Amino acid sequence: MTLFLAQSIVTAMDSLEQAGKDLERLEQQLKALLEQCRKLREENQSLQNRQESLVAERASLVSKNEEARSKVEAMINRLKALEQS
Repeated sequence: MTLFLAQSIVTAMDSLEQAGKDLERLEQQLKALLEQCRKLREENQSLQNRQESLVAERASLVSKNEEARSKVEAMINRLKALEQS
């Protein structure tokens, strides 16, 4: 009976030790996942900021292009008017 009790205790200790190792491994995996999430959040924020900047830059360029187009059309109309006089 004592031998059986000793074997049961050893088995229980081995099981507890394995559970502890499993928990440590899970903890490390969780830490790695949390770090990856943090990095992805930062990258996502950076990309969103860049997109906003590019959208604003594009809007500015479109506006400048329209302004230049209007000026060129006005010049063409003035030249045509001078030509006809």
